[in-house]
Amino acid sequence: MIRDTKIGLLPLYLELYDEVRPEARPEMEGFAERVAAMLEGAGLDVTSAPVLTTRLRIEAELREMLKDDQLDALATVHLAYSPSLEAVDAPADADRPLLLLHTTPSPSFGEDADAQMMFRNHGIHGVQDLSCMLQRRERPYLLAVGHIDDEALHEDVAVNARAMRGARALSTMRVLVIGDAFEGMGDFAVDPETLGAEMGICAHRVSVSELAQVARRVTDEELDEETARDCEAWDCSAVGGEVLRRTNRVGLAVRRMMAGEDAGAMTFNFASFTGASGIATVPFLEASKAMARGQGYAGENDPLTAALVGALAQARCRLTFTEMFCPDWEGGTVFMSHMGECGLGVAADGGTLVEKNYEFSDVANPAIAIPKVIPGEATLVNLAPGPNKTFKFITARVEVLDRGPVDGFPEVPHFWIRPMDCDLRQFLHRYSEIGGTHHLALCLGDERELVRRMAKVLDREHRQV
Repeated sequence: MIRDTKIGLLPLYLELYDEVRPEARPEMEGFAERVAAMLEGAGLDVTSAPVLTTRLRIEAELREMLKDDQLDALATVHLAYSPSLEAVDAPADADRPLLLLHTTPSPSFGEDADAQMMFRNHGIHGVQDLSCMLQRRERPYLLAVGHIDDEALHEDVAVNARAMRGARALSTMRVLVIGDAFEGMGDFAVDPETLGAEMGICAHRVSVSELAQVARRVTDEELDEETARDCEAWDCSAVGGEVLRRTNRVGLAVRRMMAGEDAGAMTFNFASFTGASGIATVPFLEASKAMARGQGYAGENDPLTAALVGALAQARCRLTFTEMFCPDWEGGTVFMSHMGECGLGVAADGGTLVEKNYEFSDVANPAIAIPKVIPGEATLVNLAPGPNKTFKFITARVEVLDRGPVDGFPEVPHFWIRPMDCDLRQFLHRYSEIGGTHHLALCLGDERELVRRMAKVLDREHRQV
């Protein structure tokens, strides 16, 4: 489900140099190959154009590259100076994230340098020329700066690659929306037209009755295989076989519908799951599995947060959808939970499946996972709608406590967090002052810089709590 970032490399050079110094071309081509190898070493899937010197060649090569729907991003590298008016038009107009590689073949340039060495290492003003023109055209871009063999550059490229993959995934995300909207819940509510026009998110709504029809076509063999995988991965001793089979029947139906719609995320309103719709139970367990596979999920028919979770998962975050439920003023922590979903990629161990006593409609009890969330540093991420069809990324650095699951909550996934950069009062004040919604992603580790770069690529505001 999660693949490497695929990037198109555009090596830029000046046509005049081919005329006055043709003997330099092989060395420049060698440096372009070295850059491509560096990108591959950073985990990218690279498609490289030949050395490009004119606007017409750049445009032609880029047209071919952009025919590939799997191409996530573009990168430029100045092998020497290349004037911006040759290079700016096609990348500026392309519907892919853009990375400017600011690197040279030589690690030093001191008193022992000469004119030949200068020629091989003077791409710096090409980068500056191009970046200025992109700024003037209000075209977002990222930068990776440093010597080609510098580990810091490689790490920078890797973070940029994840950010570009996440941004591209978000801006092309298809979300399967199951059931009706949750009545009265407004913070994340955005009409489908605005989601598509402003964020590129396509929300495809289906009824629970349609899901029930697909569920009836799930075979006993498929159920046996899925149940066997579950019992191998988790402790299933607390849940009956029939409970797990009916849960997996609905879950496999969701999986099949997502595949049929080419959806990278899904969301459902549990209140829409009723006996009258012909469904057996609610697919909380499938939501937990989907997040571990690299797909998105959010509760209460929230395609915006579902798309965010899916995009972060494609950027290789280990994550879960969650909500802040209860503040512990004395302890300085927040109790995090939701009805029955927790991304299994954040589990400290296999976890336990239990039968949930489901009281919100007349369907049967589902099986859900109750994992212990890996303790340590983590990042809360929110994508909040704002005025005038704007959207804002919000991040907060938190600590997941080494606590739970506890006996008081036997039927809901849960964990506690502590803000790391301010006290609880300040944290909650700032979060709501910024306008964050009550639906969030929790990513293991410090992913604030990743999200900042995603926001920059998408030309959206980013705020830290």
